[in-house]
Amino acid sequence: MFSVTDSRSQFLLTDSAAAKLKELIEAEDQPGLALRVAVRPGGCSGFSYEMFFDGDISEDDVRSEQGGVQVVVDPASMAHLGGASLDYKDGLQGAGFHISNPNAQRTCGCGQSFS
Repeated sequence: MFSVTDSRSQFLLTDSAAAKLKELIEAEDQPGLALRVAVRPGGCSGFSYEMFFDGDISEDDVRSEQGGVQVVVDPASMAHLGGASLDYKDGLQGAGFHISNPNAQRTCGCGQSFS
């Protein structure tokens, strides 16, 4: 697991998540893209996760490099993501990314929202 530390918090990518993200970013063929991870109000439990590739990085974003992938999180989202990790699984039951968040007190059945 690669770790990101900063004075405010920590966010982790597993090796498999970093490898898959690097592959997806390279397929975009746009230098300078980063993975943006954010928390937004909404979803059935109160907050939902948002992830997308972004070339617009703000001065106050928490930035890190993990496994060849630049990861950015806005400060408000980092308050909810400290200690969380992003994993990628590819198996017979399907493939996809999953965030494990120790700050989530409750999650919904779809796994996309939390409180």
